[in-house]
Amino acid sequence: MTDGALAIETHGLTKRFGSQLAVNQLDIAVPHGSIFGFLGPNGSGKTTTIRMLLGLVAATSGDIRMLGSAMPQSLRQVLPRVGALVEGPAIYPFLSGRANLARLDSADRYTSSSTRMARVDAALDRVGLAHAARKKAHAYSLGMKQRLGIANALLSPRDLLILDEPTNGLDPQGTREVRNLIRTLAAEGTTVFVSSHLLAEIEQTCSHVAVMSAGRLVAQGTLDELRGEGATRVDVRTPDLELAREVLTRRGLDVQPGAANSSLTAVLTTGVPVEQLAEALVTAGVRLRGFSTAGASLEDRFVALTGEGFDVAE
Repeated sequence: MTDGALAIETHGLTKRFGSQLAVNQLDIAVPHGSIFGFLGPNGSGKTTTIRMLLGLVAATSGDIRMLGSAMPQSLRQVLPRVGALVEGPAIYPFLSGRANLARLDSADRYTSSSTRMARVDAALDRVGLAHAARKKAHAYSLGMKQRLGIANALLSPRDLLILDEPTNGLDPQGTREVRNLIRTLAAEGTTVFVSSHLLAEIEQTCSHVAVMSAGRLVAQGTLDELRGEGATRVDVRTPDLELAREVLTRRGLDVQPGAANSSLTAVLTTGVPVEQLAEALVTAGVRLRGFSTAGASLEDRFVALTGEGFDVAE
């Protein structure tokens, strides 16, 4: 992948806080136009990485390039093209959504006051809050507040949007609202970098994924690539469990009890055609009630990579 194809690129990015190594030799490559999921358990270094990308904290060592320019040397040129939501939106509860955005826009020295309210109204419309523009922010739902924070990130045209835990604490409806907004923004050409510890959100939203564990990058690629690196599982339903176990074991498969009664599951050994397994079972007299294969789940793959569990529910 060429440099011009990347919205974010890091090499050896490292951050120490005293004796604590928060981020260790991180190399990530975020393609332009992707929805890039930055996944890992809480405390794995995701937010520290984002703060380094945005120039909020200095890296101990390593290199960052964002939108083709070296960082933090090019902060003034690059940041106006980047929208960010880090650790939740800063909202005044007794101001309306429209007044909140106007206040935030006035703090941006790169914008014109003469077109401020037009930008505010366009951003509210883009995130689906035009109907609630004059409602006080304290009356907003969590999903609406998150969308207001994203609207702030979109007050000016952005080539890159960086979102830190954008669905954290939201109910299912709020989660769907933010998820649909991310998809819409990506479809319009914005690269979206989403940090999350929620596996389900990454799996439903992202095209590319990087997995962090204890400050280190343990996997990176497209969603399909990460799924494909897991082993294929064979599930067999039959009343002849012992005979089926014997047939599969003879072919080198590790056979375990299945999730349902009268079923077995086994990890498919490389080079063993699935069709031959089904044929061998039938030839041996195994009465098949069901025979299916499935790739390892994304959850299984990530737990194997990190040695830790993930939050998989919304």
